[in-house]
Parts: sequence; C-alpha cells; structure tokens
Amino acid sequence: MSIREASHAGSWYSSSKSQLSSQLDGWLSKVDPPVKPIGQVSSQESLSTLPVPGARVIIAPHAGYSYSGPAAAWAYRSWDVSKAKRVFLLGPSHHFYLSKCALSKCDKYATPLGNLTVDKETTKELYDTGKFQWMSQSVDEDEHSLEMHLPYIYKMLSRSFPAESSFPKLVPIMVGNTSAATEKQFGELLAPYLQDPSNAFVISSDFAHWGLRFRYTYYHPSSAAPVELSARSKPPRDPPIHESIKEVDFQCIDACETGSHKAWLDTLADTGNTVCGRHPIGVVMAAMEVLDSQAKFKFVRYERSSECTKVEDSSVSYASAFAVI
Repeated sequence: MSIREASHAGSWYSSSKSQLSSQLDGWLSKVDPPVKPIGQVSSQESLSTLPVPGARVIIAPHAGYSYSGPAAAWAYRSWDVSKAKRVFLLGPSHHFYLSKCALSKCDKYATPLGNLTVDKETTKELYDTGKFQWMSQSVDEDEHSLEMHLPYIYKMLSRSFPAESSFPKLVPIMVGNTSAATEKQFGELLAPYLQDPSNAFVISSDFAHWGLRFRYTYYHPSSAAPVELSARSKPPRDPPIHESIKEVDFQCIDACETGSHKAWLDTLADTGNTVCGRHPIGVVMAAMEVLDSQAKFKFVRYERSSECTKVEDSSVSYASAFAVI
C-alpha cells in the first residue's frame, strides 16, 4: 500500500493530532450564521443555515495555517457533505510543470488526524479517458496546494460520518497551466461527476500574490489608469496599495460569481491577478457551464496576510466561497 505522507506537517501546519484538531475546531467554531456573502451581487443576501444545504463545492485557500487557516474555515463551515460518497480535490501545481491535469497513484493520503482513502476506481475512470496523466509520489508530496486541505477535509468528514472507514473517498487532481480550451475540455469530463449529488468538490486557491518578490505590483490609482509599480516608486496613497489589491481581488471575485468562465478568464487577463488556483477554478466553472445550471459561487470571506503600504511590502490574499449545485 502506498501512502502519501503529510510532508508539510510540522512546518505549514501542526503535526500534533490534538493540537491540529483543536485548532481547526476553534476556527470553525468562530463562523456562525447568519453569514453575509461579500460579492457585489451575493452581498444582497444572508445565510441563516450552516452548512448551506446543497453547497457541495467550495473554494478555499492553501497557505500555511497561521495565515489562511481562519479564512478557510468559512468555506468549510459552508460545505455540505451530508450525501457525499467521494470528495474531488483540485489544486494547482506550483513546482511541477503541467499543461493538463494529473492523478495520484497513492492508496491513501496521510494527515496528522488520520488517513483519507483514494478512490482508485474513479481515478482509473478518469485516467482511462486518455486526457489525464499520473503524478509521481515525489511530485505529489512536494506540492502543498492539495495537502493543506486534507486536515480540513478529514475534520469535516469526521463530523458527518461515524468512523474513518465510512468516510467518502478522495479523488485528488493536480491542475496544470491549462489554456481556456483545456479547462473547457476537463470541465466537460468532470461535469457528470459534478452533477452527481454524491460528489463533493474542494478547489484549492489563494488570490493575489502582490509584491516585488511575486513580480506582481499592479496598482490602480483613483483617478488614472493602472500601472506597475517599481522599486523606485514612491508609496502611493490614493488609494493605499492594500486598497488597490483588494479592488483587484474583488474584480476577480465578482467575475467568478457571474458563473461565466469567459468573464473569469477575461478579468484575470485584464488585471494580471496572480490567483494561483485560477486554473482549478476555471475547470470547475467550465463544468458548471456544461451542466447549464444556475450554480454560481458565492464568496463569504476575504483576508490578506498583511496590508501593503509601500512597494517593498508584499501580501497574499485568501478568499473562501461555496456553490450550491
């Protein structure tokens, strides 16, 4: 039996079972209804029940838990796994170049809380389409975008199912640097699984990575065209840099909430926003369009690692969302 080790435990999050469990419970307990979505359109409503009935799909961040753990709790409290038989986990590849999508050959994924079993039958079905490739275990263990969700997934399943042996199985998918056409192709492949009420989905993504170290210094002045700041730029004040970052992130949030795959891609292209999970999000948005459903993401939380005021600063943004299918 091959087990993907929890390679980032002890650095990106706690390797202590009791400490990690308590930490997750604490963050989850702070998210209480009513919850008010934050998008331009979705903010007109309020959610009185958590989890949100039928919210089988979520977007949540994947940074170290000290940064993004509290923000991710908002997505996981919204997530409805009451009918789940399997969980699809889609995350970007940060280190290994892919132009399509890759699947895991592992039997289990380890977490400090316990193991999640990989759905080998569904994984084989996907591979047999001829569109997916395998990722090696070393590539899998180097990547954090999938792993950072495993403890949260385990925690939420433990709240809904009596024992680890009865947990829904996991379908991990690493999504590469996909084109619009490729995202549509994989959206078509995943649409039947998305339509099935026994399948839940987790999409792993942070939002803007801003700063010289990320090579992204897009700034939108209040009364002028957007510019790229340089190391020689004076600290702008109208608005402060962190407000410009928020504006760009919310342009992308609002585009995602339209449900239009094209609107999502166009906004990313217009702003250059460094949303690292843009391709997994794009694949699932494309799948939603195939279903011709009214399903749209609703964002419920937005945070940043820090508030940038000068060009030497940097920050990463975290956003959480759900969709009822």
